[in-house]
Parts: sequence; structure tokens; C-alpha cells
Amino acid sequence: MDLINKKSYDFNDLIEIMKFLRAPDGCPWDRVQTHESIRSNFIEETYEVIEAIDNKDNELMKEELGDVLLQVVFHSEMAAEENAFDINDVINDVCKKLVIRHPHVFGDVKADNSDEALKSWDDVKMKTKSQQRQSEAMLSVSRSLPSLMRAEKIQKKAAKVGFDWDNAEDAMEKIPEELSELKQAVAENNQADIAEELGDLLFSVVNVSRFLKVDSEKALYDACDKFTSRFTSLEELAQKRDIDIKTATIDELNSLWDEVK
Repeated sequence: MDLINKKSYDFNDLIEIMKFLRAPDGCPWDRVQTHESIRSNFIEETYEVIEAIDNKDNELMKEELGDVLLQVVFHSEMAAEENAFDINDVINDVCKKLVIRHPHVFGDVKADNSDEALKSWDDVKMKTKSQQRQSEAMLSVSRSLPSLMRAEKIQKKAAKVGFDWDNAEDAMEKIPEELSELKQAVAENNQADIAEELGDLLFSVVNVSRFLKVDSEKALYDACDKFTSRFTSLEELAQKRDIDIKTATIDELNSLWDEVK
């Protein structure tokens, strides 16, 4: 197969290229990789897709999706070499999953809106995973997820069986309660309790975010961007006024911060 002079490539070409790279006479770097050695690459490539989406950059998104697809093929080829599974098994299983979990499309279940469709998906998911209790569904939420995202998913699992606040206002009342407990832990200088109470406070904030239909992970992401942008403006303003921010007082810095806001 001539892979050098092709004008365009398809999915099968990608699989063949990966086989060549992993072959004894292929790429020395690709040959020695393992699932564990490129684990972080998968995470990095995924976040780069997210950045392209946030920037509404279609060209970059196309490129980064290709990098994610490469990771899928890479892991599948390594698994095939171990006789564990191959890319066709991956495709077969995800196709089966899509058909089985969409009985409102491929079966006789009725779903007239996205909420009903999501409920249908979750019901089938619990059945196919043999989950009898909601806590089992919570435990199935990946521990590798960003913690804010994981918290929201766990809360949604609990809400499905009615263990939830009635509204955002009730959820908000939990925040000062958790903050008070955090302050008490700080006053007692108990580091273990401080960490626990801070976690409870963050969990409560995610609850409020969920009720307000705000993605807490995205909200914090945007807050980081806003802080960085304002701090950059603060530095620029300080430079114009010949203020060294390294030696400036906190009052001077707060004054500059208020101006750039």
C-alpha cells in the first residue's frame, strides 16, 4: 500500500499507518509506548479539543479531533498486539451501545423531548450495567473526571431518586452553613477538618450551579480567564504609574484592581 503519495486518506489508512509505526522497523518512539506511557497525552489532546471549541476555531478543532482519534487508534493497536481487542471491537461495542441506549429511536420507547430521551438513556444504562441501586450509578462516575464535573454528575444521580433540594434558593442556604463550619475548622487549626469542610463548601457551590443550569467547570474556567485578564491590566496600569507591584502595598494593589474592574 502506497501511503506516501496518496492525495487523501481515510480511516483505514490511519489504522495501517499506526500498524507501520508500531512494527519492528517502524518508529522507535511509537514502538516502545504503552497504555500508561501515553495516558497523559489523551488527556492533553482532549483539553485541546475543548479549547478549540471554546475559541470557535473549526480548523483547530478539526486538527485536535484528529489527535484524539489518533489516541483511540494508538491504544486500540496496542491492545490488538496483546490480543485484548482491536479497533473493530471498539467500533462494534460503541455502535451496539448507541442502538441499545436509544430505545426511543430504535425501539418502542416514547421520548418527546431531550429530558425524556436522557431519562430513557439513563434507565437503559443502569439495566445494562446491572445497577440495582442509585449508589452503584454514583460509583460508576469516573474518579478521573475533574472534581467539579464529577460532583455535578454524582448530584444528578442522587436527584434522580428525589434526594435533592427543591430549588436554587434552598441549595444556596447550605453555602453559609458550610462556610461557617470551614471557619470553625480554621479557628481550631485542624488541617484535616479544614480540607473536609472546604470540600463540602465546594460541593455545595456545585449544587447551586446545577440548579442555576450553569456548568460549574466552565464557570471556574471563565473566572480564571477573567482574573488573568484583569491582573494583566493591573500590571499594565501599575507600569504606567511607575508602581512596582512586587513592593506595592496591598491597598495600592486593591486600588489598581478596582480601577481595572
